[in-house]
Amino acid sequence: MKDTPHILVVDDHREIRDLVAKFMGEHGFRVSTAADGKTMRKLLEQSQVDLIVLDLMLPGEDGLTICRDLRGKSNIPVVMLTAMGEETDRIVGLEMGADDYLAKPFSPRELLARVRAVLRRAQSFPERGAPPKEPIVTFESWKFNIARRELEDADGTIISLSTGEFNLLHVFVQHSGRVLTRDQLIDLTQGRDATPFDRSIDTLVSRLRKKIEEDPKTPVIVKTVWGGGYVFTPSVQSP
Repeated sequence: MKDTPHILVVDDHREIRDLVAKFMGEHGFRVSTAADGKTMRKLLEQSQVDLIVLDLMLPGEDGLTICRDLRGKSNIPVVMLTAMGEETDRIVGLEMGADDYLAKPFSPRELLARVRAVLRRAQSFPERGAPPKEPIVTFESWKFNIARRELEDADGTIISLSTGEFNLLHVFVQHSGRVLTRDQLIDLTQGRDATPFDRSIDTLVSRLRKKIEEDPKTPVIVKTVWGGGYVFTPSVQSP
């Protein structure tokens, strides 16, 4: 049971909580449920959680607020549930640190596929604190410890990265100097095909720029290639 991924479903609708818990349980996951942020936090204190399925429209403290608070304290992956067709909510959710999103009403099988994909990305590297198995790479004034999932600035301060931000930066340092299209970045970072008008990569790039660029409005590290995608410009070195 220890190696079984533990999923926490946070939704105020009991029917949805029960449906997701039953379906995920049938497919090899341990599942806990919570109706609100307060209960969620108690569960997080009591046990280790590998991924959170978080509804955006919660009464009281909404999903966006909870996600933003989580990102300030933890890098637990988050799959956010949003209202059908509310693109603005999905974009804001990604900006708050969600790793993926799914519109309601949703197919349990699609949620299962999203959860598995996010977990594969999150678990493809050792947990924070594990002995480094990959070299630390540097670019500009930054030090990026891939095995520890840590980004360190010139002053030695560790900059928190969400799972999505970490995956994107990892892909960029692996393909420095190469123009990558949005479709390629979605495939490399999220393990899925792009959907029409999918702006999730643009949102992730914007978030990453705010953390690594001196002036995010005039980026020099991650540049936009109009009609092409994005290019990571610095040379990447191993110290």
